[in-house]
Amino acid sequence: MSFAEQQMRRGKYFDQPPFPFVPGYDLVGTVEATGPGTDTTLVGRRVAALTKTGAWAERVALPAADLVPVPDGVDPATAEAALVNGLTAHRMLHRVARVRRGDTIVVLGANGGVGSLLAQMARHAGITVIGTASARHMDAVRALGAIPVDRRAPDMYATIRGLAPNGAAAVFDHVGGPGIADSFRLLAPGGRLVSYGTAATRDLPGNPRTPVLVLAARLLLWNALPNRRRAHFFNLWQGYRSRDRYRRGLAEDLGTVFDLLRTGVIAPPIAARVALSESGRALALAESGTVVGKVVIVPDAD
Repeated sequence: MSFAEQQMRRGKYFDQPPFPFVPGYDLVGTVEATGPGTDTTLVGRRVAALTKTGAWAERVALPAADLVPVPDGVDPATAEAALVNGLTAHRMLHRVARVRRGDTIVVLGANGGVGSLLAQMARHAGITVIGTASARHMDAVRALGAIPVDRRAPDMYATIRGLAPNGAAAVFDHVGGPGIADSFRLLAPGGRLVSYGTAATRDLPGNPRTPVLVLAARLLLWNALPNRRRAHFFNLWQGYRSRDRYRRGLAEDLGTVFDLLRTGVIAPPIAARVALSESGRALALAESGTVVGKVVIVPDAD
């Protein structure tokens, strides 16, 4: 269950549809039937798709061109846990930040769904990872190969600067809010801040677009100033000039993520597998802040 889905439940996602609607940002499932003119060999194949909404359902109708094959032998819940989180992590690391072997990066929330995969991918690429998390999750962050830092410590940013005295090649920040300035100051010359969420402002009253627009404006301002650091607001759905390019990019990048999953390079932590009929309980668990990894909604038992 993604942070975007949690925000939609609150009515706080930037461009969500009006209530009522069926949630579900992504899915993994088996093709049961195809429509006229569609390749019938798809029937019986396990596939993945990004939907943004609508995936929390027993059956979903989607364009065949939006489907990406899931490798044989990969557990469907594990593939689901790596889908949007792994795609986000891969694109931020390699297409936005463009970090290289030997670099040092900072991952805020390294115990989370995106953060944990980001740390694993970075370590596989020979990158040093400094990861923040609550004190109870220090061992989990350490197990990912990252250097853990307590996110609740008052001197958190000073501790990170001590671990990376020359600055970080990239900082990945899902928190936003006032602390985004501290994240930007952690960068080395030539470094990149990648902001991909506004968790710090998720409960603020008012228009849900306002915190996002304020954050994006701040990043644009920093980029307009004369400095050697860059700031980016990451959006999984932007950056493609046509639907066909988007589909090709999705197939390529998600294929890479699934290869990393199939070969054991990444292992997305799954906090719980909860039946579709208990999606309310799944949301409560995901929003509790007490779990490591992703809460995955699975079909109800027959």
